[in-house]
Order: sequence, then structure tokens, then C-alpha cells
Amino acid sequence: MSEIQKMVGERIRHFRKEKGLSQEDLASLANLHATYIGQLERGEKNPTLNSMLKIADALGISLEQLFQAMEMNNESKDYTLIKIITFLQTKSVEEQKFVLKFLQMLFEWKKF
Repeated sequence: MSEIQKMVGERIRHFRKEKGLSQEDLASLANLHATYIGQLERGEKNPTLNSMLKIADALGISLEQLFQAMEMNNESKDYTLIKIITFLQTKSVEEQKFVLKFLQMLFEWKKF
């Protein structure tokens, strides 16, 4: 189980409980199986984007709200990767390609 899966599950559980819903209630509203909701909340399953959209809609929140304030351990591999991706998403395709080529050259030269 990845740290991200665990945090997503915690966020789903937080909003579900905040709305006073059982796992069965949320599953029914989202047109998903209650077992799947439980697995997501425990971080056992990696949700699809489609499932996340269904869950957010069922909870009456946006995907942004579902992921807002997710605190991650700054030392985790997932946290670092998400920070890199978030940074690169703000750049143009040309800049992204440049960074990729630069990283490839750097790793080839350095052989970490």
C-alpha cells in the first residue's frame, strides 16, 4: 500500500463521516460496491479516476477538495515525486522536454 493510497482513503473516510454516511450509503450514492469503498478507505485499492469522480460527486465535493490539505511526509518518495510533477505541470511542453533530457543526461553522467 502506498502512502498516497492510504491518504486518499483517509480523506474519503473523513468526508464520508462528515456527511454522516455509512460505507454502504456512499457506495450506493456513487454506484460502487461497499466492499470497494472499504478497500479504498483502508488503502488496499488504488482508485481509478472514474471512481474518484463518482465518490467526490456522491460526497458533494470537488476532486480538488478531496485532495486538498493532504499532508504527506516530506521525506517520502511519493511526496517528492508529486512535488516534481506538480512543478512540471506548470511548465510548457518544451520546458518539460528540456527538463527530461537534462535529467537523463545528469543521471547518465552521475550514475547515482
